[in-house]
Amino acid sequence: MAFLNADPGSLPGEKGEIDMNGKRIVCAGHVCIDITPAVPDLKGTRIDEMLSPGKLVQVGRASLSVGGCVSNTGLGLKVLGANVSLMGKIGKDAFGELILNEFRRYGAQEGLIVSEEDASSYTVVIAIPGIDRIFLHHPGANDTFRDSDIPWDKVKGAALFHFGYPPIMRAFYENGEEELLKTLTHARQAGCATSLDLAMVDPDSDAGRQDWEKILTRALPLVDFFCPSIEELCWMLDPERFASWKERSAGGDVTAILDVDRDIRPLAKRCMELGCKVLLLKCGAPGMYLRTASKGVLDEISPAVGLDTARWAEQDFFEKSYVPDRVLSGTGAGDTSIAAFLKAVLDGYDPQMTMHLAAGTGASCVEAYDTLSGLRSFEKLKEKIAAGWKKAGE
Repeated sequence: MAFLNADPGSLPGEKGEIDMNGKRIVCAGHVCIDITPAVPDLKGTRIDEMLSPGKLVQVGRASLSVGGCVSNTGLGLKVLGANVSLMGKIGKDAFGELILNEFRRYGAQEGLIVSEEDASSYTVVIAIPGIDRIFLHHPGANDTFRDSDIPWDKVKGAALFHFGYPPIMRAFYENGEEELLKTLTHARQAGCATSLDLAMVDPDSDAGRQDWEKILTRALPLVDFFCPSIEELCWMLDPERFASWKERSAGGDVTAILDVDRDIRPLAKRCMELGCKVLLLKCGAPGMYLRTASKGVLDEISPAVGLDTARWAEQDFFEKSYVPDRVLSGTGAGDTSIAAFLKAVLDGYDPQMTMHLAAGTGASCVEAYDTLSGLRSFEKLKEKIAAGWKKAGE
């Protein structure tokens, strides 16, 4: 996302064509401030070696930017030209004012609730080139955000309701899955298709002690587009498998050692058995995986999306990442990939081009320290792809 001191006269994507009459998306859920120090490429140094106790690691200038699903995916959708409404909760404090000011720059502040009782959420993002990120997170006002905070009368008429990060929003896990089910049900009653993104949690926290397999078993039949990371999903549905991945990766990036048939497809199959319709699995630097249900199941998705269910039915493939021109930070790459994926779906692209655009957006994101300033319009992405943009491993 944009640096908070960026020139307001040159917002990312400002010169793109924004179709405010297009199918509307509502993006609700987690919002915070990201504090991201610039960490140099340590050329093969393992993460456990870099962050060993007592070691001083010299880093560069820190960027201060808005983060969380509402900021990363929501503002990402805005930069890509989508008609999007954002909904989240912040505190009345210094971090909250920074968040509010950034949303004002995009004309997206209307949906933010400002609480006098809660502190704003923040995350310290340790983003080392070539290694998956580490997050030090305080949930703040996200813990008290709940279904009743969403103005459902303003959701009506939207084609898609995207909700992000319930695992780090207390109201959505403390009493089991009831609050999440309520929100997904209300979205469907408003005529929207539903989309859900997760977040990794601390296993020793209250959220980490929840029965996430049970939560997903009840929630996924109400979800049309499910967009978790492979690590989040595996930890929730198959913790023993996840432990074996950690052992195989030997302290490195888990996604770098995964095999599509051996590791990814079994989890995708489990999601489909639980009622998933369209599954987008973020698999880190290697790429993304798409799995979809039969046409009959896809026909249950709200007609407001306009999905060509015959063309989208029974997809099963891995999309390798595009090679970025440079890698500065992975912050927000997964969330902006989701933004591109959802917009491409609503724009009527076929599954293959949708995944190309999602992968291209993720590669564009990592070329900047922030989340939004590296993003390219779909037209520019298609030009770069047509010109032979190199894929990972080629």
